[in-house]
Order: sequence, then C-alpha cells, then structure tokens
Amino acid sequence: MQEDFRLIIDLVSVLAVAACGGLFAALLRQPVLLGYLIGGMVVGPTGLGLIKELIQVETLAQFGVAFLLFALGVEFSLAELKKVQGIALGGGAAQIILTIAVTVLVCGFSGFWGTLPAKGVFLGSILSLSSTAVVLKCLMERNETETPHGQVLLGILVVQDLALGLMLAVLPALDKPPELIGVAILMALVKIGLFTAGAVAVGKFVIPSLLRLLARTESKELFLLGVVALCLGIALLTEYLGLSIEMGAFVAGLMISEVEYADQTLTYVEPLRDIFASLFFVSIGMLIDPLFLWNNLELILGLVALVLVGKFFIVTPIVKLFRYPLKTAIIAGVGLAQIGEFSFVLASKGQALGLVSRRIYSLILGTTAVTLIITPFLLRLIPIVFDWIESIPWLKPYISGEVGPIEVSEDLPYKGHIVVCGYGRVGKNLVKLLQMHDLPLVVIDQSESRIQQLREAKLPYVYGNCASLHVLETAGVNAARGMAVALPDPMSSRLSLKRALELSPELDIVLRANNNKNIEVFYQLGAREVVQPEFEASLQMATHLLTDVGLSPIVIQREMKEIRDRHYLDLRPEETESQSRRGVREATQDLNRRWYPLPSGSPLIGMTLEQADMRYLTGVSLMAIERANGKEIDYPDGKTKLEEGDKLLLVGQDSEFAALDEFARGQATIPNQSSACQWIFVSSECKLIGKTLEKIEFQTIFGVQVQAMRRDGRFIRIPDVHTELQSRDQLLLCGNLTALQQLEQLLAPSNVTIPIAITVVKASEIEKLKEYLPLDNLRE
Repeated sequence: MQEDFRLIIDLVSVLAVAACGGLFAALLRQPVLLGYLIGGMVVGPTGLGLIKELIQVETLAQFGVAFLLFALGVEFSLAELKKVQGIALGGGAAQIILTIAVTVLVCGFSGFWGTLPAKGVFLGSILSLSSTAVVLKCLMERNETETPHGQVLLGILVVQDLALGLMLAVLPALDKPPELIGVAILMALVKIGLFTAGAVAVGKFVIPSLLRLLARTESKELFLLGVVALCLGIALLTEYLGLSIEMGAFVAGLMISEVEYADQTLTYVEPLRDIFASLFFVSIGMLIDPLFLWNNLELILGLVALVLVGKFFIVTPIVKLFRYPLKTAIIAGVGLAQIGEFSFVLASKGQALGLVSRRIYSLILGTTAVTLIITPFLLRLIPIVFDWIESIPWLKPYISGEVGPIEVSEDLPYKGHIVVCGYGRVGKNLVKLLQMHDLPLVVIDQSESRIQQLREAKLPYVYGNCASLHVLETAGVNAARGMAVALPDPMSSRLSLKRALELSPELDIVLRANNNKNIEVFYQLGAREVVQPEFEASLQMATHLLTDVGLSPIVIQREMKEIRDRHYLDLRPEETESQSRRGVREATQDLNRRWYPLPSGSPLIGMTLEQADMRYLTGVSLMAIERANGKEIDYPDGKTKLEEGDKLLLVGQDSEFAALDEFARGQATIPNQSSACQWIFVSSECKLIGKTLEKIEFQTIFGVQVQAMRRDGRFIRIPDVHTELQSRDQLLLCGNLTALQQLEQLLAPSNVTIPIAITVVKASEIEKLKEYLPLDNLRE
C-alpha cells in the first residue's frame, strides 16, 4: 500500500513539474518539450532528487511513447504527402540514408565506436530524424505551412516519421553479433512484411466496422476505450512478435488514418497523448545529468555544431537536386538541422538494448536538447541573413530565386490579361469568377499538382515562382491589365508585389492578407487593394443582417466601402505606439530595408508624399517616418508632409536607394505643375530598338529627359547616353504631358492612332522624325 502511495506522489510530482516546465518554456517562446526535459532534470536523481525510483515513471512513460506514435499514425495523410511526393519520398529517403552513411564513416575513421558498424547505424538513425513538433510550430507562427519551403520541410518530416517505425523494428537486430546482423535484419524485415500485410487486411475489413459499431453507441467513453484497447493491443502484439511496442502503436494509427472516424479518434486520444507524452519527456529529462553536461559542455557544443553543419550540408544539396530554388533549399537545410523528439525514443531503446553506454546516451540527450533550443532562433534569423546576402550584388543572383519558369503553356496571352499568382483555394475560385466574364488570364504556380490541374483545365499557366522577375516577365506582367496575388505566404506575396511593380509601376494589384500586420505593408508597397478574408466575412455577414432589419442597401454598401477604404481600421484592434512600431519592424524584416536621413535643405522638404511620389519615381517604398522630436509615423498616407530632420524607413533595392538619394538631394528632376513623369514600356515593335539614347535625342527633339531605366528587373539611375535601347526596357521620362503621350505611341505602338503635333526648327530634326515615326501624312 505504501508503495502504491509512493507511485501516486511520484506521478503528481512529474505532472506538476511538467506543467511548470512547459509554462516556463512557453513564456520564453520555446517548445514545451524543452520545459519537460528541464523539469525532469530538476526533480530527477541527479537534480534535487525528489524522484529516486524511475522504473515506475518510465513504465507510465511507455504509454506516452505509444500514444505519441499512435497519434502520429492517425494524423498521417497520403494526400498531403502527394503534394511533394518527389522531394518527400526521394529526398527524405536520400537524407536518411546519407546521414546514416556519413555517421558510419565518421565513427569508423574516428574509432568512436570501435569496429562495430551497427552502432554507427544506430547513431546515424538518431541523427537522421528531425523535430516535427518544433519545425511545424515555427512554420505555423510565420504562416508558412503552404509555402514551397514549408511543404518541402513537412514532406521530408512525414517520411522521417514513417521511417521511425522501420527503425524501431530493425533496431533489436543491431544487438546481434556482427556475423548474424544481416540475418537478423532480414528476419525483422520479413516480420514487418507479414505484419504489414495482416495490418492492411485488418485495417480494410475489420477496423471500419469496429469503429462504426463503437460510434453507433454515441458514447464518448466507450469509443475512447475501444480505440485505446485497439492501440495497446496491437502494440503488445508487435512486442510479442519481437518487433516493438512503438511500431505497433504507429501501425495501429495508420490503420485508422484512412477511416472516416480518424478525426474523431484523434480528438479523443489527443488529451491522453499529451499527458503521457509529458511523462515520457520528463522521464528522459530525469536521465540527464546537469553536472555531466557542464563538465562536457565543450564536447556537447562541438557535437551540436557538427550536427547543425552536417545535416545542413546533407539536406540543402538534396533539395537543390530536386530543382528547387537555392533559397528554398537553404531554408530546408536550416529547418531540418536538428535532432528530433522521436530520437529520444530511439535513444532510450538503444540504451535498453545495450547499444550505447550511459555516457554516450547522456551526450545524445544533451546534444538533442540544445539543437531543439537553437532551431527556432535559426529560422527567425534566416530572413535577416537573406537581406544581407541580397545586398551584396554578386551574391544576389544566386539567392534571390531569379530563375526562369520551369514550363509555360502554349496559349499564353501577352496583352490586356489578368495575372493570378497562386492556384490554391482562393486562386482557383478567383479564376472561375474571371472566366465567367471571358477575361483573358494567366496563372502562376510552382506546385506540380496544381500545374497538372491547370493543364487538365486547359488554362494558360506559367510553372514557376511568383517572386521571380523572369517568371513575372514571362507571364506578361508588363502588358497585363491587373494582377491578383492569392498566396498564403506573406513573404512571397510581398516579393511578388514589389517585383511586379518594378516591371510595371502602374499595375493594378490586389492581394490577400492573412493577418492584420500585412495590410498596411501591402498598401505601402504599392497595392491598389488588400483583402483580409476574416474582415470580409464580417462585412458580408453584417451586410446581410443590416439589410434584413430594413436599413437601406445603398447606405450599407457606402458604409462597407468606407471601412474598406480605411483599410479595415475600424475592425482592427487598437495598437499602442510601441506595438505599432514593433509591427512595422516585424512586417519588413524579410525585405531589404534601411533608415534614410532626409538631407538638410532637400527639395522634398515641405512636399506631401503624394507630391513627391517616391515609389513611382525611384522604386522605394516608405514604411515609416521618424520625426526630429522622436515621434514615429508608421505607414504614413499621401497627405503627410516631409519635414526637416526626418528619417525615413525605406524598402527597396540598393539601386533604388541610390536613386532616392539623388532625388532627395535635388540632383534629379522633380515634377511640377508644368511637367510630368511617366514610365513607358518599349515594345518589340518599336523602331528605335538598337539605337543609343544619345542618337535618339529625347531632350532635343521632344523636350523630354530620361530620368531612369529598368532593364531585366534592374533599376538604372540616369542611364549612360551610349546605352542601346532594347525590347522590354522601361524608361522613366519627364517632360510635357503631350510629349510623353507622343513618345508612348512611338515606344509602345498600339492600334490606336494618336494625332501628333511637334514643333521643330531644324530640317535635320524633321529628317529624324521621318526616320523614327511611321508618319504617312507628315506636314512640315
């Protein structure tokens, strides 16, 4: 009886320390499992010694492992895996095999584990697994689960989780003598094959009927009891067959994953999983000796560096080989460069089998814990590093993802069409609505499955990255009527918006914003309209209810329009000045930004932002203004006046920053009431292609100055007079509005004839006009 009471005390102590440790980790924005590990270290035998007998706690922790793997099996989805099946299956398998092979070689050359390759295979298996919990949490926080790198990460993690079941089954065979290992592994694989065949048959013919019978009782308790009995029963069966409890639990979950009651099962089992999983991680923490970690700190930090660098250089080339951009490959390499929580399961099993000593086991646990702590910080650091790399001209082409399209459909429209970025749920519905009005369109996406859907629907498409200038050019953004960005990833949306406006500064672009902080950022970057789905749902529901109670539909529509015109400000939560300031920093952290002090005596001082029109003329976007008195204006509107001593938070490219500096110092023409500036696109039909700017004599003949040029996405401030005009160039011309209209007809000929009246004095200028302009009725 006393022993039973001791078990209750130990169980209460473990749950309490798990709750405290998890809360502490959550407050520090770390994964809660790290809090469980630290809590276990504190109360364990090597800590305060509150719990001295680990056997009973470890027995309960076995349930945690079983429920963890059972829930993992239930959550597994073939549909999700199919989205990135190439990189997931091929890349995931290659990453696991390479990690194990490299580990075996390192152990062999260093003599770390003597001459037994089996121990190297065991350590390689531990190192090959990454943390699904930590990586998924980081992706969800940044709303990046649907991004290319998010799908790659999750696809490889799913394959790693699947491989865990195989590793657990083969692991006992590694304990055999070297000459018998091959036979033992073969027998284990045969057992797995037979067991899998039986599991498939039971999962297809027995499990659905059993769950349907339990569900008909409409008793939550009975359904849960039946599911738990099924999970543990199959787990015990695999243990009896010489495999492992963990593998049995995982297979039990897989058997339920494709059944109609899978979601209900997962909902009921999750509380049990979380409670017993906390017991497991706390029991692992109890085995970690803080004094041992301190005495071996240098060794552990060295192992951490080796793991991070080694896994990065294994994963990154594999992802790149599957034709993903280097940027995606680097993010995937960093995201998977840790040891996962399921490695604890393997490590515990390996110690029980005698594959590792207590010292090696402690080193593995310490290294795993440190890599889990570091991973969220590394993922947050990636955008900052990319900003720095993209600021270096010779490195930028390698990292910016400026790759051409992978595939282009044959019937691509090149003028007056709508470009849709992203063919997910929102993009697909948008395309349907545009088709109802017979509008020409082009869809850009980089998912193979979605491109296949576009092929089957016979819709014009460009297979590539929306954030690539070359892809946007191929889609005809320069001559498009409008563009809709329906991407779930805010970073890709911002880059797509910025680069589309580099190609066509006046393009009408509408974007989808998934959260509040991106609304103003999109508007400041140049979007004409930003749609926030949750706010739009609220407006539509309010419209229905207000109309139903008898309010005038015209008045309601006017009110809703005013709310949209104010960028949903009435619906967004109020922010303090410090919150707003922090929001600006967070929203622009993955863009190339810098603070620019407005020069003293600048001609821009006293002008409104609408009058200065910096984004249109130089390409930079103004995100915030810091006044001389310390006050900050976040996302200033067009009526805001620039003042002496202002510091401007700008987003743009280095060439655009240089252009703004000239503009702000008065070294470039500032439009006034008698002149205007306009970006003009040079079409392939222009008769001036191949001529230098000096020979064209814009200033002499037309009275217009060339202020800037965009070519291949690059901003050229005051281009050299010897620059030859090329097709698809864009020129920023400043001068008389009539002259600009005439030049637009000359540089980008259309089917519409515009009367041109040019006053010239010299006969040589008339000859040039005859050469340049297709004028049939020239009157001298």
